[in-house]
Amino acid sequence: MKRRIKKARKHSRKKNRLGVKNSLVNNINARRKKGISRSKRKSGISKKSYAAMQANWKKKK
Repeated sequence: MKRRIKKARKHSRKKNRLGVKNSLVNNINARRKKGISRSKRKSGISKKSYAAMQANWKKKK
């Protein structure tokens, strides 16, 4: 009966749901390639919603 010799495996990198190693640049590029990146227009907060948020801030005494 022959024994199997276990081969050393290379450590596989953990991948996120986009299928890339976790890093800011990798995530941005993966989103861009998949066509799901956010445009600059959609990435920020609108003036209308910011004003509504400001109205709810407590005034300092």
